[in-house]
Amino acid sequence: MKMNAADKLAYVLVLVGGLNWGVVGLFEKDLVGEVFGYGSDASRVVFVVVGLAALYMTYTMFMMMSKKSESK
Repeated sequence: MKMNAADKLAYVLVLVGGLNWGVVGLFEKDLVGEVFGYGSDASRVVFVVVGLAALYMTYTMFMMMSKKSESK
């Protein structure tokens, strides 16, 4: 399956979010908070966009799985 621009953007955003959570877990540093300000509107927007990207990727995964099961 070929990735379109939305797929690539979602992948990058989820990757950034996952890495941020890894840094939070390992070093107790919130990189998004440090860059955009802890609890700021900008950091909240980043977290919401990353969450939406995760939902998009979940939808895409289920669509891919249903197409795969239809082809069997």
